[in-house]
Amino acid sequence: MATTASKYPQHYDDNDEDDDDEFDDDDDDEPSPPLPAGGEEDRLESILRRLTADEVRIRVHDVAIRGCAHTRRAAAEAAVGTDLARAATVPELLRAAAAAGERLRRLGAFESVSITLDTAPPGVPADARGGAVVVLVDVTEARGRAAGGLGVFANTETRSCSVEGSLRFKNLFGYCETWDASGLLGLDQTMELSVGAIIPRIGPIPTPLMARVSFLSDDWLKSSLREHLMGVSVGLLSTMNHNLAYNLSWRTIIDPARLSSSSIREQLEHSLLSSIKYTYKIDQRDSSIRPTRGYAFLSSSQVGGLAPDSKITRFVRQEFDLRVAMPLGVWNGALNAGVAAGVIHPLARGSTGSISSLPERFYLGGNRSLVCRLGGPSSLLGFKSRGLGPTDSQTCAPKNSENAASISPELDALGSDIAVTAFADLSFDLPLKPLRELGIHGHAFVSAGNHAKFTERDIRRFSVTEFLKTFRSSAGFGVVVPTRLFRIEMNYCHILKQFDHDKTKTGIQFNFSSP
Repeated sequence: MATTASKYPQHYDDNDEDDDDEFDDDDDDEPSPPLPAGGEEDRLESILRRLTADEVRIRVHDVAIRGCAHTRRAAAEAAVGTDLARAATVPELLRAAAAAGERLRRLGAFESVSITLDTAPPGVPADARGGAVVVLVDVTEARGRAAGGLGVFANTETRSCSVEGSLRFKNLFGYCETWDASGLLGLDQTMELSVGAIIPRIGPIPTPLMARVSFLSDDWLKSSLREHLMGVSVGLLSTMNHNLAYNLSWRTIIDPARLSSSSIREQLEHSLLSSIKYTYKIDQRDSSIRPTRGYAFLSSSQVGGLAPDSKITRFVRQEFDLRVAMPLGVWNGALNAGVAAGVIHPLARGSTGSISSLPERFYLGGNRSLVCRLGGPSSLLGFKSRGLGPTDSQTCAPKNSENAASISPELDALGSDIAVTAFADLSFDLPLKPLRELGIHGHAFVSAGNHAKFTERDIRRFSVTEFLKTFRSSAGFGVVVPTRLFRIEMNYCHILKQFDHDKTKTGIQFNFSSP
């Protein structure tokens, strides 16, 4: 962890009765007698307390950045900013140094960052603004610029395996930029490719530059549908809490088996998604893998249809997600609770009024972690992916020539226009010391959620009371294995409340979730 140090001349007299708090460059005629053990540290701490408490005025003569061999100086200067050079008092300088160090560390291009405050070289006089100082910023560049991974994963829900790989380059051209590529190839003919770049703020550029190109070919679970998507996303604004991005995607949904329901067939065509999305996110939790205190909040607003085209998807979508973590003080226990809600208002019109695009709707279910993910309503443990909510029967399969019996049709998940989920998760240490040392702990949880259609015809008969009565819920317990990259859960789930046509799974489940 980087440190911030302050150096002052040894001749500084803390008991000087003069009210002028300036640095003196003259050497004492006689050396000071040696101080007893601990006396020098106490004297320096006393000086620092006086400088910070009395608002001693200073003038920053120079800010020197040292240690940039491969990294371009403009990238480091942009991260340091101008607050250091503008500081007029010691407290302002210390605050600016701490903020600059944190920005440099967030670039991810340096192993260590150290900021030292020192007196100006001889010959630099003090003026009315105060004594002259220099700021020395020492950085050590990270050695490894490339990283990658390859793994084989099994999905018990879909009974399929996939090969996933990723490759990442950091500070390749010296701008502290990040280049990454990832791919997924599943045995169920699922394929996903993505390439992106993030360049931090440099010089006159007011915000980091982000761009990503992606391709997706995926079979919808328990459905005859297949989706192809190719798009590009460009970041327009990115700060600590705010993000604004533009997305342009070309999507195709097909039904090779021709078994989809009539509600689905209406949307089997090409569509263009041209949208802008604003996200506000704040996360004050002490950990995203096992939070024990703090809170997190996310608000996402998306507007689709920013192009004059008849094939374009037009909608307004809003999502909220709130998480709270509270320590219990026993067995390192903590209570995590959260609620998420989302609504989409379609702007396109169909034969029955305004209809939302099939891929943009909300789908609940799946065995993703309740604690890690922050991004709107989605996960509901114990229910399969797209396993609850409005459905429509697929077209009956052709009769089997051998037994002349027709196979019962599957149900197509239609998604919804409004969704709400909530959960409570109680985490605690296990009694075995080796497990505690590895961070392995237990947890018990309760989750609930519901979603519904919200078209022009449905909104007139929508009832909040009925919506709350039809909430699905589940409960369970399990063991959590946290790692630096993701969270592994082995849970036992039990369904508390379900309705006809809901697809559930009671018993042991595994999930891997990234923060």
